[in-house]
Amino acid sequence: MTRGAPIPETVTLHVPFRVVKRGGRKEMQLPEGASQTRKTDNTLVKALARAFRWKRMLESGEFATIAELAEREGIAPSYLTRILRLTLLAPNIVEAILEGKQWPEVTLARLLEPFPVEWSSQIARGMPA
Repeated sequence: MTRGAPIPETVTLHVPFRVVKRGGRKEMQLPEGASQTRKTDNTLVKALARAFRWKRMLESGEFATIAELAEREGIAPSYLTRILRLTLLAPNIVEAILEGKQWPEVTLARLLEPFPVEWSSQIARGMPA
């Protein structure tokens, strides 16, 4: 625009993006190559923290069984064991989650599904570092 040119009443701006569900909420996903600041997924971070805390409590002998720990925490033993499996994730996947750099497909629901114990297989199955 040049000085003195009339200001248009309507300006149309096109921004390419997709809306994807992530961790139970909707998030804007920009096209490849566009920079996007990622926020950490608090649901995933909280689940990881619980998993490692519960593992430490079991290994220290503070609780003798998973059932005993689940009762103390007020949750079902089956849920506790699914969360405990998160301690088997590859360290670089855990680090990516803590830094908010995991792929959008890495959600708590997906991590609670069965996954391979071998770290290289986890990455190959789409749980990127």
